[in-house]
Amino acid sequence: MSAAGDAARVHPPVVVGLGPVDPALVTPHLPPGTVFVAHPAAGDLAVAEGAIVRAAFDVDAQLLDRMPRLRIVARTGVGVERVDVAAAAKRGIEVAVTPGSNSRAVAEGAFALLAALVKRVPESHAFVGGGGWGRDPVPTPGDLFGRTLAVLGFGRIGRIVAGFGAAFGMRVLVHDPFVRADEYENVALDAAVRRADAITLHLPGGGGELLPIELLREARPGLVLVNCARADLVSTETLSAALAAGVLAGVGLDVFAHEPVASHPLAADPRVLLSPHTSGLSEGAMRETFRMAAVAVAEALGGRYPTFTRMDA
Repeated sequence: MSAAGDAARVHPPVVVGLGPVDPALVTPHLPPGTVFVAHPAAGDLAVAEGAIVRAAFDVDAQLLDRMPRLRIVARTGVGVERVDVAAAAKRGIEVAVTPGSNSRAVAEGAFALLAALVKRVPESHAFVGGGGWGRDPVPTPGDLFGRTLAVLGFGRIGRIVAGFGAAFGMRVLVHDPFVRADEYENVALDAAVRRADAITLHLPGGGGELLPIELLREARPGLVLVNCARADLVSTETLSAALAAGVLAGVGLDVFAHEPVASHPLAADPRVLLSPHTSGLSEGAMRETFRMAAVAVAEALGGRYPTFTRMDA
């Protein structure tokens, strides 16, 4: 047996966390004897065979060069834009993701924003807190029942949101360039905007602004818009103009062009709800995300192909 083989048998595999990773959520799913290092130093990186990587952490070629024994990168979430996939592939390093682990959490977050805006919760809170009750006209809540919800993007998250809307008695429209919904009406983008009382976004970004101001001006006045997908689908400038024109009656955002946000131009508007990109970070979602990432690492270390790779997302 070679010296390398002896070393592999004598020393347990090392898995590192890149970004904040809770050891209690990953170690039960790693192979017995695995050493998990939540805050790795240079020496830990040098011997790491697996890495569990948080969404905001960059894994570039330089970092990969510091990890010569690395066999798998398990990324929490489905995006791999912060991973140098080409450099990993050149080394034979698997890149795994955790598709579906937070779909329900994101869907719940999106619908919570939508419902709060339709019911004018932030405006009502500001009204009571500002002493307007008994003096000024009260904000009148809107209705979900009987209204039209346009779900733009019918993947895992969009399907759940559509189900929520239907459960509340909403008419559901679906727009997706690649997926057809059998149980709801499928429409073109411009028709979705013109007919909707509320819109939720669940499409990937990177293709330019999906909802420019010219398109939003065709919407019914009082439209509520929620974006828990990608910030570039509709710009802050467009949202500001649409709110000022009365086209939009409410905006809910969980994604931003630059994060974290130090200050946001819409933060003081009572028709706007901002969430710090946490809709998919519920307690249950985090447990499932870390479980899937750890299972992928365990599979790779055991010589098996990871169940979820970037190609499966």
